[in-house]
Amino acid sequence: MTKPDPFKGFQSSPDIIRLAVMLYVRFPLSLRTVEDLLHERGVEVSHETVRFWWRRLGPMFAAEIRKRRIEGLRSSRWRWHLDEMFVKINGERHYLWRAVDHEGVVLESFVTKARDKKAALKFLRKLMKRHGRPHVFVTDKLRSYGAALKEIGAEHRQETGRWMNNRAENSHLPFRRRERAMLRFRRMRSMQKFAAVHASVYNHFNQERRHSNRTNFKLNRAAALAEWRGLGAA
Repeated sequence: MTKPDPFKGFQSSPDIIRLAVMLYVRFPLSLRTVEDLLHERGVEVSHETVRFWWRRLGPMFAAEIRKRRIEGLRSSRWRWHLDEMFVKINGERHYLWRAVDHEGVVLESFVTKARDKKAALKFLRKLMKRHGRPHVFVTDKLRSYGAALKEIGAEHRQETGRWMNNRAENSHLPFRRRERAMLRFRRMRSMQKFAAVHASVYNHFNQERRHSNRTNFKLNRAAALAEWRGLGAA
């Protein structure tokens, strides 16, 4: 069965669309900045076109990346780091829950209005449905984690301690920079969509520079870019 072409009906080429989506999601750039960067390359599109592209095709690209990564992450169940950060949506406080594995790969991002036991439990069940169950959950001392883990019978796998959860806390930084460039969010639904797409794109291009020499880093970066250029290919 032939795979449907996701770029059918678009007037611009798939390469330009992929480039625009990558620039907007991966880097802390505004829509108008992406429009200016494309203009420098001789491509005339409006910022609203860039917005339409990422909303229409960004989730598809993220799902394709996530599917490939999940198939190769069978050994990432050793230690998961869980953390939450507050975000403002139309002036109201919400919470972005995030789970990363021991290598810094973002496994899941989830937005809720509260950070009680119910929200933590919903986040954990969504996380484990997709990735299984790890040997260790590293969390901060928020009581919601302990209550939710007790509910699923995994309270003996929880670990808390000073600086133990730095990996999860540091994983918020790229999203914080991106959030400031977007001038916050107006709807919870749009934030959930962008957080999921941003996590997948971040995982795809995150090469952990300090763990490899310059030669290997360049090879891995080129491979990631080549794989990105093949997303959505029929």
